[in-house]
Amino acid sequence: MSARGGETMAQRDLDQMLPRIPRTLLHLVWRVTRGMTLGVRGIVRDEAGRVLLVRHTYTPGWHFPGGGVEAGETPLEALARELVEETGVTYGERPRLHGIFFNRAVSNRDHVLVYLVEAAARDDGARRAREIAEARYFDVSDLPEDVTPGTRRRIAEIVSGAPVGERW
Repeated sequence: MSARGGETMAQRDLDQMLPRIPRTLLHLVWRVTRGMTLGVRGIVRDEAGRVLLVRHTYTPGWHFPGGGVEAGETPLEALARELVEETGVTYGERPRLHGIFFNRAVSNRDHVLVYLVEAAARDDGARRAREIAEARYFDVSDLPEDVTPGTRRRIAEIVSGAPVGERW
């Protein structure tokens, strides 16, 4: 049924409703329905070869620190921001790209860039983002049972020289 000027009632109702929907919800809908999402993770190792992992408050398991690349941000800028926010880690040397992975578990459009972070310094007194329950270094031969499968695969690629996969 047509309303004024050829505009459908459904379109008019939608136009009236849109200003009331929070911007973040619209952004989420757009990311899920249209655009590719891009995330970054850092494989941070200390002098003893231990790997830094984080446990989130909103999802189970231990993960590499990292997060989404925001609009107007390069992947390395996102990595630096996420490492500081989640763990208090800063790095001196430019991280090396380990691989680009398709993360179908999140969506059919999610990709993750994983970087090797060397010469990192950690400020243990830094405030972590609220989303992080815990951040700890682990010996690669003594990882917690609930390390996520993708995280385990990346560690195996680094430690044992296993072929680098394409899927998270």
